[in-house]
Amino acid sequence: MNFKIEICVKLKNDVLDPQGKAIQKAAYNMGLKNISEINQGKFFEIVIRNANNLDKAKKIANELADKLLVNNIIENYEIASVKKI
Repeated sequence: MNFKIEICVKLKNDVLDPQGKAIQKAAYNMGLKNISEINQGKFFEIVIRNANNLDKAKKIANELADKLLVNNIIENYEIASVKKI
């Protein structure tokens, strides 16, 4: 079975996000004054082939995130969606 997995990576709550603040300020300057917070992050779409089941696909995605995609000191991640393809 093949699965498409989406992973969202965001900075931890106590980590400063200067890029998010800059985007928020630019939005305010554009007249979008009711936006109170913007946080930047990363999005990954991964296709996992030949996984025996959903649990195996999630295990592979978590290993990839933990070892390669995420800086665990300053970032958190979540598997946003899983689709069998």
